[in-house]
Amino acid sequence: MTLDITVPELGESVTEATVAKWFKAPGDAVALDEPLVELETDKIAVEINAASAGVLADIIVPEGEDVEVGAVLGHLSEGKGAPPVAPASTASDIPRPEITQTVADKTAVLSPAVRKLIEENALDPSAITGTGRDGRILKGDVLSLLQAAVSEAPKPTPAPAPAASVAPPKAAAESPEAAREERVPMSRLRQRVAERLKMAQDTAAMLTTFNEVDMTKVMAARSKYRDAFEQKHGVRLGFMSFFVKAVVTALQEIPAANAEIDGAEIVYKKYYHIGVAVSAPQGLVVPVLRDANQLGFAEIEKNITALGTKARDGKLSIADLSGGTFTISNGGTFGSLMSTPILNPPQSGILGMHKIQERPVAVDGQVEIRPMMYLALSYDHRLIDGREAVTFLVRIKECIEEPERLLLDL
Repeated sequence: MTLDITVPELGESVTEATVAKWFKAPGDAVALDEPLVELETDKIAVEINAASAGVLADIIVPEGEDVEVGAVLGHLSEGKGAPPVAPASTASDIPRPEITQTVADKTAVLSPAVRKLIEENALDPSAITGTGRDGRILKGDVLSLLQAAVSEAPKPTPAPAPAASVAPPKAAAESPEAAREERVPMSRLRQRVAERLKMAQDTAAMLTTFNEVDMTKVMAARSKYRDAFEQKHGVRLGFMSFFVKAVVTALQEIPAANAEIDGAEIVYKKYYHIGVAVSAPQGLVVPVLRDANQLGFAEIEKNITALGTKARDGKLSIADLSGGTFTISNGGTFGSLMSTPILNPPQSGILGMHKIQERPVAVDGQVEIRPMMYLALSYDHRLIDGREAVTFLVRIKECIEEPERLLLDL
């Protein structure tokens, strides 16, 4: 029996993925639940495992191609040692004449992305040289053909340039630096991050307010109880748990910071799912601490540690990244002293933490050296007023400078 290998549901708002890597080649034996293919979405990498033991019959969508949820990636022949077989035809995957190509006297179905490009540009597949496995046409092959067609199109004769005009610069490809440059395609995750950041700037009335916080008492509490905390809970006591608790306190007082705009409505969230920005090998990701208001210091630290490990190992799930209501970004881990964080749509606020640095400050009329941190709150001014934003940041400052407030829920 032949099974379809399909693109699974990828979570809220995720409809496409890129085939990042096939772990097996056609004809390879496959064990039950063994990874077959890795998909890269705009949020995470997802592995698709074998639903049965058998043999990988064929690969329909090669690496680098875009696919939609539900698309067939290939086929798996059930049974140990079963030979590769041609996929069973169904009404949904019988290729139309204009979306097939001939490879070694066989007709191969084009991937959805290639098919779309060919149909939109009325191209003849037989005129396209495929560079994929067995000569299969890839998306890049079609794009290269289209680019070549544009380059070869006749151009209007330019008007004579004035005698005193400067000769145009050489094309980038002719420059002496071209041979020392490397061009690599952006990953889907990086593209999506770029799109979301630009969208935040284009759609939100984004503004940033700043404050600074004296870290003396938090650092003293952390130093005093660090060993006992780790011995009891099996996890280190970090600064992030203090800030998560402080953010929840501020969100409960300023509900607009935990809301979002949906058309002409404001959606107030009565739950506190705090996203914590993490730099992973594949790019920036924001795993979510769900119902952070119900978590103690130890639970927050354990969850952050677990999510950080999953991010570094590329094991985050869609559920780990979905549903955040507010985000915390700690640029201080990389040495940033000051920054203006960009909103994580559709959220209306993001807190930026920064490097702790000793600075002279005035305390009760005296100059003292204190460990200080700049805080930045970027917010959507369409929803949050300046007074609310400043109050929000002041509440965080108060909670950090007087951490007993967090324990007494003040």
